[in-house]
Amino acid sequence: MKILPVKTRIFKEKENLTDFILEHIPHLSEGSVLAVTSKIVSLAEGRVEKKISEENKIRLIKQESELAFRTKYVWLTIRDNLIMSDAGIDESNADSKLILLPKNSFKSASLIREELKNKFRLKRLGVLITDSRLFPMRNGTVGVALSYAGFKGIKEYVGKKDLFGRPFKFQRVDIADSLATSAVLTMGEGNESIPLAVIEDAPITFTDKVNPRELQISIKEDVYQPLFEKIHTLKWKKRRD
Repeated sequence: MKILPVKTRIFKEKENLTDFILEHIPHLSEGSVLAVTSKIVSLAEGRVEKKISEENKIRLIKQESELAFRTKYVWLTIRDNLIMSDAGIDESNADSKLILLPKNSFKSASLIREELKNKFRLKRLGVLITDSRLFPMRNGTVGVALSYAGFKGIKEYVGKKDLFGRPFKFQRVDIADSLATSAVLTMGEGNESIPLAVIEDAPITFTDKVNPRELQISIKEDVYQPLFEKIHTLKWKKRRD
């Protein structure tokens, strides 16, 4: 698998996103995946607000999320079945404004894909809209798939056998987030000015129909749910290395 980061000029608010992509990527190959940072998708859609005050930002956080509560550092929120800080509202590289997440990121990914498929006359093309997240009890951000189009986001192993013939009962691989993590690593989080990346030779299955809920899991079925419920009552042991 190859990832080709694409350095660009600064994207302007409400600029045509497809034209911007074509300006910097004159050719896409059959079977490639285009990673696009969610920030420029939001800018293209005009999902920008003036901060005005901290109170205004808090209002937007609550407006944009399904669940929100204050923690030591951020508002911890749930939006589109994803746990994130501050409903994904970003102030970095935003020129003193607040950039909200795309309104419907799966729809946005699909529209971008259709325009690029037609332009380059491709049958197999994927589009991946990326963002960044923190993992519980891990330092540093990693890339995550906010949405995608043109390929299956899950690789299913249930019913198949491992090296020793033992059948898998639960194993699935999160293809979409794995690709996003790889792409975001090359795109950076600071002033790199790399909002696009082309992924080639990815081990994925292309499809014209994507199930936006295939990566979702109920909180009741989440393996970490019991830990989240009890962690504040548990006594921690210090490791002796």
